[in-house]
Parts: sequence; C-alpha cells; structure tokens
Amino acid sequence: MHKSIRKMAGLTILLVLIISLVCSCTPRTGLQTGHGNGKVALVLGGGAARGFAHIGVLKILEQNKIPVDIVLGTSAGSFVGSLYAYGFNAYQIQKIGLELERGDIIDISIPDNGFIKGELLENYVNRMLRNTPMEKLRIPFYAIATDIQNGKEMVFGVGNTGKAVRASCAIPGVFNPVLIGDRMYVDGSVVSPAAVDAARANGADIVIAVDISSDLGSEKPAGTVETILQAIDIMSSKISAAQLSRADVVIRPLVGHIGSTDFTKRHEAILEGEKAAVQALPKIREILSRARPDWK
Repeated sequence: MHKSIRKMAGLTILLVLIISLVCSCTPRTGLQTGHGNGKVALVLGGGAARGFAHIGVLKILEQNKIPVDIVLGTSAGSFVGSLYAYGFNAYQIQKIGLELERGDIIDISIPDNGFIKGELLENYVNRMLRNTPMEKLRIPFYAIATDIQNGKEMVFGVGNTGKAVRASCAIPGVFNPVLIGDRMYVDGSVVSPAAVDAARANGADIVIAVDISSDLGSEKPAGTVETILQAIDIMSSKISAAQLSRADVVIRPLVGHIGSTDFTKRHEAILEGEKAAVQALPKIREILSRARPDWK
C-alpha cells in the first residue's frame, strides 16, 4: 500500500512538472485573461495625421506616472504604439514624429489596389525597433487589422512588428493590402477603430482609450486620398461608439480641424493630445486609486 501511495505521489509530481513546463513554454498568443490586478491597457485609435495627438497623450501619462501594462493600436495608433511598446519614451517619440518625413514611410505604387505600397512604412518601423518581434517588445503590444477576405478583426500579437503595423495602417484604396500567411489585411479602422474589446480579451482590467476620429471638421476634402480618409473617419466614428462605451476612460483630443494628410499641423495635434489627457487625469487617478491601492 505504501508503495502504491509513493507511486501515486511520484506520478502527481511528474504531472505538475510537465504542466509547469508546458505553461512556461507557451508563447503569447493574444488570448490572455485578466486577473483583476488593475492591469492598464492603452488603446490608441486610428486617424492618419491626427495620430500625432497620441504623442501628447503619452507625454501627460508619463509625466503623471500613469502605468501602461498593455498597448493596442489601430492604424496611426499602431505606429505610435509600437514605438512606445519598444521602449521609446514620449519625448523621444515626439522627436521621431517631428522629424518624420513623408518620404520615410510613403512609397508610391502604380494605382492598382492602392497608391502606396507600404513597404517603406514596414521597413521604417522595423529599423527603429531594431527588428524586434512583437512578442519581445518591452510592453505587450497588439496591432489591429482587418481581414479583408472575411471582414473580421485581426489582433496581431506575435511576429514581424513592422508588417503588423503596415497591415494595421493599410487604408483601403490608399495602401496596398498586406499579405500575411495566406490572408490579406487592411486598416483595422474598417472594423475596430477603438480596440477596447481586444484589450479586455488580452487581460486588461482598466482601459484608457484615445479617440481621434470623433471630432470631425467641416472642411471639404481636397483630392481623392483626402476623400477616402474622411470617409474612413466618418465610418470609424460610428463603429467605435459601442466599443468606446465599454472603456473606463476615453480621451478625445480636438483634432477635427486637422486634415488626415496634413503633416504641417503635427505640433497642434500633439498639443491637443496633451490638453485632452490633462482633462482626463482626475478620472484616471480615481480609477487607479481604487484598482491599484499601491499606486501613487
């Protein structure tokens, strides 16, 4: 009998060791679960050139030591989010943003399935991040894209960071769709401009979302690309309403007066991001003080 007990105990220990080994080897797949420990997700929405507002938001969050445990980005938000998740601080990203030239990320193609290839954007991101794959970034990062073949949201959390950002930014009719594996992807704003639900699915207890598509201006779009981008913005603002209602805090920079392709107003966009984040700070602090008592 004692031998049987020892044998069972040995088998139990062996089973525990096997389970522990398997768990320790499981890669991050984008399907984590929250543990009620106050994990904060920052969701950065799409909005082309208005995306510079995200930098202003990051500056205020950093200055006030607001923790960010997960970053999710759609379109322009994925570009800024990837830099932050890699380890650049907000001021470094501001410097990168202000020095960014169109020629660094825009490569014109013969109009077929889009005016812009997107390869320069992919290469730029990978170069800035030293070819770090998504699963090895300092902060868990997820880029949101749309599977154009079935219309479903795709949450990229592993693999080539630059390619995932490129897919997330591939505005239909402007950028060429991006082939990853055997699927073709376009801008995440088509189905998920504010990835609040994806943040919850990936372990977030507190979601801070930055919406840069709701404050639409009344200017007439100038040209084909501007028209496409404004149409995407209108669509995104309608689609995102439901998800944003499930965020704990929504930061809305007033950037509707900035054209989607207007890089000349990046300073204004950053400033509007700062202003909106400052207004949201009291609510963020209140939520954090309840969820994370050790936070100061």
